[in-house]
Amino acid sequence: MSRKVAILGTRGYPSFYGGFETAVRFIAPHLADQGWDVTVYGRPHSITHNYPYRDARVRSKLTFGLEKKSASTLSYGLTSIVHTAFKKPEIALIMNVANGFWLPILKIRKVPTVVNVDGIEWKRDKWGKVAKWIFLQGARMTAKYADTLISDSVEIQRIWREDFGRESHYVPYGGTPGQGRAVPAELRSRGYILVVARFVPENSILEFLDAASELGQRWPVVIVGSSGYSGPIEDRVKHLAATLPLVTWLGHLNDDEKLNSLWEHAGAYFHGHSVGGTNPALVQAMACGAPVVARDTPYNREVLGPAGVLVEPNVAEIVRAIDDLMTDQARQAELSRTATAEAVRRFDWNSIVRSYETLLENGMRKSSTSGGALA
Repeated sequence: MSRKVAILGTRGYPSFYGGFETAVRFIAPHLADQGWDVTVYGRPHSITHNYPYRDARVRSKLTFGLEKKSASTLSYGLTSIVHTAFKKPEIALIMNVANGFWLPILKIRKVPTVVNVDGIEWKRDKWGKVAKWIFLQGARMTAKYADTLISDSVEIQRIWREDFGRESHYVPYGGTPGQGRAVPAELRSRGYILVVARFVPENSILEFLDAASELGQRWPVVIVGSSGYSGPIEDRVKHLAATLPLVTWLGHLNDDEKLNSLWEHAGAYFHGHSVGGTNPALVQAMACGAPVVARDTPYNREVLGPAGVLVEPNVAEIVRAIDDLMTDQARQAELSRTATAEAVRRFDWNSIVRSYETLLENGMRKSSTSGGALA
């Protein structure tokens, strides 16, 4: 039986843009190992061509779209789904509910779909009213036309059950444990504060920058991330790094080893994400043993369990919690051990990629017995 799968909705393979791209770097090679014919759709300028671990068996198909913040997801989603409909694989794995608008195209072509619904995009502060409305309608279309749904957290499962009347399969993101990496240059192990985030308001980046303007007067602060589009937040980070000698901005990192070493040796890692399910950066930080100070949300509570300090997005509270952790080596060590143990127990990539494969196999099986994509 032929097993051709198209993976859509990410920046491509291999890419380092975000959580979906991280997942695909694990899922696609695993499927190839199991004999699947894998095609990953992506964008021309988002592929890391010199990635040393690229699996040559994974086919990368680049389509075209509009390189604009408000239109890129929809436009690239449309062109990749049209191409998928033409090729007609046995099944499609789709990331992001914005692609829900185009699911009827695959339904007509009888291509069954497994959709990772991601977070609650229509509640993200970075989107305006029109974009939020579009994402919400995309979610409704996904609920109507997707054959199988994946939620990356139990809380996201609940939202889809209660708000959209759809059950979904819980499959989180994974982390890759590893200790003993070299301490990043010019830093001291457990002696610096780290934040890794896309520069959007719902990641509490503005509150962290306010806190960093004080913390950066007594502790080294390392900022990793960007907005993807130049803007006032990036300007502010540049200014902070230029005026405070202890603040360093590394921009967006494509080097997994360097990023993991930063997490492994951080004295306090601040995770301010407020909207979404299981965040891949948080899971990987835990796997590396980072002592975590996180914004208190249902999602972060679910992922961290006992492995972190939870705070409100209040500058004074962020400063206090990070200061306390930076001056308590015993607490740092305790949180580090607990975080690694939780990641190993609950967020193992080997188990996660097998879950994806099982859902794809089940989707193909149901489609073949029903004579086409599920109604």
